[in-house]
Amino acid sequence: MIDQIQQIESLQNSLAALQANRIRSFARTHVDRRISAGVVDPDKLERGVIAQLGLACRVSPTEARSRLRAARDLREGLDHIRGLFVAGELSRDKIAAIVTATADLDTGQRAAVDARLAAHDLTRLGIGRLRDLVRRLVAEIAPEKFRSRVEAARAQRRVTLRPAPDGMSYLTAYLPVEQGVACLAALRKAFTEVSIAPAPLTRSRGQVMADTLVERATGKSAATDVDIEVQVLVPVEALIDPDSPLPAEVPGHGPVPVDLLATTTGRKALRRLLTRNGFIIGGGSRQRFFTGLLAELVKARARRRCTEPYCDAPARHIDHIDRSAEHGPTALENGRAVCEFHNYIREQPGWNVARSPDGVRTTTPTGHTYLAPEDRFDTRRE
Repeated sequence: MIDQIQQIESLQNSLAALQANRIRSFARTHVDRRISAGVVDPDKLERGVIAQLGLACRVSPTEARSRLRAARDLREGLDHIRGLFVAGELSRDKIAAIVTATADLDTGQRAAVDARLAAHDLTRLGIGRLRDLVRRLVAEIAPEKFRSRVEAARAQRRVTLRPAPDGMSYLTAYLPVEQGVACLAALRKAFTEVSIAPAPLTRSRGQVMADTLVERATGKSAATDVDIEVQVLVPVEALIDPDSPLPAEVPGHGPVPVDLLATTTGRKALRRLLTRNGFIIGGGSRQRFFTGLLAELVKARARRRCTEPYCDAPARHIDHIDRSAEHGPTALENGRAVCEFHNYIREQPGWNVARSPDGVRTTTPTGHTYLAPEDRFDTRRE
């Protein structure tokens, strides 16, 4: 059985290499045809390829872009790495790590890195060690580009928030390494100060560090004193029956027990949208654009995620399913929440979005159709 597992793993890697080859071939064919049709904007050409790949592979545009660039770069200097990929010796994740680390190099520099990598047994390295090795070689072979890349990364420092299971979230700071180390050291010092205080220690190291982060970022004396304003989907059953097991939901962050929303001691503004079986009831509008409460209803119905198949990006735009220019109404039933990428890709030739008996379907320039995920819970249950 172990032998079979190993064989299947190698086969999966080889199939991923075959798919990468087909991705490159499709991209070249699509671009050639679009250029022949008069489309020469590189960004539009790339977006058209990425959007179709994402749908075909059932992945997000971000993942589709990564696969496209990996397929391209493997043919531009990474011959040894591509050979290992085809042979099933390297996984898609390891290939992605190598391609990402060499993304800023030209073909000659990438080939030099490829030759140096050939001297190592890459199949025995984990992704972390492999990534560090490639970065070190890039720094040696192309020091100017390596430095430019580091400087560009520092300019992109930011803080993001992602949903986590069980009513939690991931607050991530993308910082220069010395600043990240300094922040962690300060939080560890806070735990040391609490642990040696006369008061009994009732929290773990992780809890103290997390609470300290919240307190210092918000300026509050206690992490539970934060002032919040969140949009919450509350089942009407939970308001009628205090013992109802139905949870509330924070759009984009998932379900949370209704009673836990009232555990903080700070000021709270909970903008509640009542639901029954997950269905949000809203009204129409005569406006050209989705604004105000109507816009909030459309986004909340989609749980603040893009409703295009396989895309989990934040819903930043609201699109008319039946185009406004074709007299489509600005109403809840005609609105769909989408990310910026998918709102604009619809405007390219060959793309069409329309309502069908089983939902909203997207048709691509190749004629393939994809059904959007349901943007509300099943309302047929009683």
